[in-house]
Amino acid sequence: MNVLIAPDKFKGSIDSISLCDVLRKEIIALYPDAQVHTYPLADGGDGFASIIQYYFHTVEVETQTVNALGTPIRARYQFASESKTAYIEMASACGLAMLKNEARDIMRSSTYGTGLMIRDAIARGAAKIILGIGGSATNDGGIGMADALGFIFLDRNGDPLDPCGESLGLIEDIVMPETDILEDIEFQVACDVKNPLFGPDGAAYVYGPQKGASSEEVQILDDGLKHLDQMFMKYFGRSVAEEPGSGAAGGLGAGCAVFLGARLLPGVEQLIDSLGLEDKIKQANVIITGEGCLDEQSMQGKVVGTIARLAQKYSKRVRVLCGENQLQQIDLGPQGIEQVVSLSSIAGDKNLSISEPEKFIGEAIKEIFS
Repeated sequence: MNVLIAPDKFKGSIDSISLCDVLRKEIIALYPDAQVHTYPLADGGDGFASIIQYYFHTVEVETQTVNALGTPIRARYQFASESKTAYIEMASACGLAMLKNEARDIMRSSTYGTGLMIRDAIARGAAKIILGIGGSATNDGGIGMADALGFIFLDRNGDPLDPCGESLGLIEDIVMPETDILEDIEFQVACDVKNPLFGPDGAAYVYGPQKGASSEEVQILDDGLKHLDQMFMKYFGRSVAEEPGSGAAGGLGAGCAVFLGARLLPGVEQLIDSLGLEDKIKQANVIITGEGCLDEQSMQGKVVGTIARLAQKYSKRVRVLCGENQLQQIDLGPQGIEQVVSLSSIAGDKNLSISEPEKFIGEAIKEIFS
C-alpha cells in the first residue's frame, strides 16, 4: 500500500511537519508494510517560512521590525544565499495570531512591518523575494508595506496619512519613492485565497469580521479598498480589483501587485510544483490531506482543495483529517473527497482536540482506514 500524506498545519494546534510525523507513525503501527510518504504543506499563511526551510534548507535571518500595531519586535525570514532569494512570511510581523483578542484593531493595523522586512532582505542582497501573505491582522491594501519602502500617501490637504486601514478612503495623492530600491528585484506572492479586492467576496467583507471589524467598519474598509483601486488607476494605470488573490491579507495582494510589480500565485501550487508532488499523487493508493478547520475556504486555493483537485485528475479521491469540520452537511464527493474525520468529534471536546491533538490522531487513522 502506497500512502501519501500531504496536510497543512492545524492552526493553533500542531504544525504540518509534526502532524506528518505522527500520522506516519500511526499508519505504520497499523500497516507495517505500508510505504508512507509525507509532504507537509503550507499555502502562504502561518508556517510558510518553516516549510520552505524544511524542504530547501534555507538559512534563518532575524531582523528588527514592528507588528501590525507598530510595536517593535524581532521577526525571522528565510534566505537562500546561492539563489539570493528571500522567503518572507508576512504573518511573522503582521499576523493576527501575534495580537491578543483585546488588542486587535483592524482600522489602525498596518503592513508596515512587512515592508521593513522586505527592506532588510534587499539590504542583504536579495534579488528575488517570495512573500507568503496569509494570516494577517491587517486590511490596509498594502499601503503600510509601501510606506516602509518609500511611498507617501497624502490627504486632500497634502498632509501625510498614517498607512493603515482607516486612511484608505482619505488618500488623494501618492508620492513615489525618491530612491527606487525595488528596481531589478523579482517579487512573487504566495496567496492562500483567491478573493477579489473589494465587494461582497472581497477582503473586508469576508475576512474583516474575523479580525475584529464591526459591520460599520467593514463598510468603511470596503469603500476604502475601492478608493485605493481608483488611486491605482490614477497613478499606476491599472486596476487589480478582480485579480485572484488581490483581496488576500486585507488587500496586501493588490498592494504587492501594484507597488512591487509582484505576481500573485496560489502558495500551495507553487510548493506542489517545486516538489513534483503531482507525480507522487498519481502513484499513491491512499491520499490523506487536512487542515485545522475544514470550511468553505478550504476548497478555494487552500491545501485541501488543491490536493483534492489534483487527485481527481487521476480518478483518485482523498481522505481528510481535520481539527473541526464545518462542512458536515455538505456532500464533498463531487470535489474528490470521500471521507472526513475530525479530531474534535473523536475527542468530544474542541479545546481538548486543539491542545492535545496527538491523543486522538491514532483513533482518527483507524477511522480513516476502517
